[in-house]
Amino acid sequence: MAVAFPAGRRRAPLRALGTTALTTVLCAALTAALAPPALADPKPTVKRLEKELADLRKESDKLIEDYYHGRREQQRAEQAEKAAREKLAESQAVFDRHATELRAMAVGQYMYGGSESMSLFTGAEDRDALIRRLALTRHLVDEQEATLSGFAQVRDGHRQAKEEAEARADELAAGVRELEDRREKAEQTIEKIRDKIDQLHHAPGRRADGTFVPQLPDGPDNITPRMRLVRDLIEKRFGRGPGIGCYRPIQDGGEHPLGRACDFMLSRGGAFPSPAEVQRGHEIAAWVIKNGRRLGIMYVIYRQRIWHVRTGAWRMMTDRGGTTANHYDHPHVSVY
Repeated sequence: MAVAFPAGRRRAPLRALGTTALTTVLCAALTAALAPPALADPKPTVKRLEKELADLRKESDKLIEDYYHGRREQQRAEQAEKAAREKLAESQAVFDRHATELRAMAVGQYMYGGSESMSLFTGAEDRDALIRRLALTRHLVDEQEATLSGFAQVRDGHRQAKEEAEARADELAAGVRELEDRREKAEQTIEKIRDKIDQLHHAPGRRADGTFVPQLPDGPDNITPRMRLVRDLIEKRFGRGPGIGCYRPIQDGGEHPLGRACDFMLSRGGAFPSPAEVQRGHEIAAWVIKNGRRLGIMYVIYRQRIWHVRTGAWRMMTDRGGTTANHYDHPHVSVY
């Protein structure tokens, strides 16, 4: 095999190269010519996905454990914050009472203190009366000092209780934020697990071009294997709710008598579903759309709207005259 040299560069005679150098050049050229093209990463196998699922479950269990640990911490913080608020309220009441007494004492001292002190030195009263008055004055001074000292203690206790209550409130707010972060992480991990589980399943009968071969209904439920897979996955992920209705023999032009449709009920007896159940219906419809091409979904109907895989968008439907007829109490799913 000839070795190509860059244009415009004079080639050295082969004999000018040593044996070792010549061998190196030829090996490099052959390696470059015969090297196979880079291979794309293989698609994940079922075994690999199951391993990832197991790892995600462990991560989810740890996050859920942390979540409930955070809930216990939050409850303790709430109790401590409540106790601090109660202590603050009690301290505030004592503080207000002492403040009132202190103000009354100050007013009395201001109004009567000067004239009373002057009367001690007038000489108009006898010695016994003067002693009694001095004793009374000493008692009042002692009482004032005790009151002032008690007020200082109450004031300091009030300040401490207020600071403690504020600290507990801050701690509680921080705990709530941390708890919310833990819950979100746990939910995100659980969602990853659910997505991995979904990826393990593919609707049977899919052609190489992405279309699906027709299937006949079978089994006691009279639905196709493709519809059965979709029904079971939805029930496992979102629960059964008030019920799931699939096959019915009435020839109404739809897929129910063909075993290719199921209704996932959100309420009973034609009643309008609760807000929580309405949201559950939206989640079912969103999941079906997200996995539609892999599972062979043809269309979804919910709340008087239809989404078809061909258009990939929702459009309004005509009014059929009722909650159930307009699919306000259930998402309808049809497969190919």
